Amino acid sequence: MKRYAMVISLFLTCLLSIFLIPPLPDAQEKVITLNYAHFMPSVTKQCILAEQWCREVEKRTNGRVKISFFPGSTLMTAPQTYDGVVKGIADIGWSILSYTRGRFPLTEVVDLPLGYNSGYFATKLINDFYGRFKPKELDEVKVLYLHAHGPGLLVTKSPVSKLEDVKGTKIRSTGLSAKIVEVLGGVPVALPIGETYDALMKGVAEGVLIPVEALQQWRLAEVTSYVTESYGAAYSTGFFVVMNKEKWNSLPPDIQKTIAAIDGEWIEKNGKLWDEIDKEGKGYALKRGIKFIALSKEENTRWAEKVNPLLDDYVKNMKAKDLPGQEALKYCLDYLKEHQK
Repeated sequence: MKRYAMVISLFLTCLLSIFLIPPLPDAQEKVITLNYAHFMPSVTKQCILAEQWCREVEKRTNGRVKISFFPGSTLMTAPQTYDGVVKGIADIGWSILSYTRGRFPLTEVVDLPLGYNSGYFATKLINDFYGRFKPKELDEVKVLYLHAHGPGLLVTKSPVSKLEDVKGTKIRSTGLSAKIVEVLGGVPVALPIGETYDALMKGVAEGVLIPVEALQQWRLAEVTSYVTESYGAAYSTGFFVVMNKEKWNSLPPDIQKTIAAIDGEWIEKNGKLWDEIDKEGKGYALKRGIKFIALSKEENTRWAEKVNPLLDDYVKNMKAKDLPGQEALKYCLDYLKEHQK
């Protein structure tokens, strides 16, 4: 009887321990692993901020999500990124919309020379635009968030203070910015940003349309001498952070909600970053002796009028595609008029 009682007691003790000892964390849930493709070098501030997004997702999901981050085109190049995410080669990708020219016709409105003066408001605009119009051209992926750089200005080796000075100048530009160069009278030179330094140094290009931050981060202040503050014709460039749609749909709802909250915060962080690095880039350039040429009000108006046909062309092209181009353009111009100072 004593032996029987001991067996029963041991059994009850074991049974009780099962209910009292908490399960090990993540014992029943497999860790979700994702990869993230980013084309910019790891030392750039845009890349650093993107990797911080990864770590924030890991932190707020309590390690249920782990993200392998691949900077510097180590997983795929910038033009490959969007299709790479669609096909699932990368789970998440960061790149530039205009690198897949013609793929995102309605969203190209953000790349037009709308007279930008702030990367923050360019970033706020592209996200507000996406929320308002929900362009079907991005339906193949889950858009996490978008952003856009600060005003694209003319950086040159020789001074440019009026439109006549642009005529015949070889200017590195891509996508829509190449059309801006053409209407201003310059000669577009199509090159990736990574090849621009050597092109300027060797005379293949005599200038570049670029945000001022590139004078420091891409060291372009070493091979140029002037920045024309041509805000009337200033453009921006739309960037995307997208996720493979099937992968997104496979995530538990609470993780989707957590990532969406982080995305909202990173819109703000990216917008502020663009303005911060533009300011740093200008300070760096001034220390290196770069001269900033402010256009007169009349000259600035001339530049704005010169690029206006590109806005008209956009509306015509969208009409031909049965897309609301006129409405999209008006929305963007009204937004900038209201928010930019």
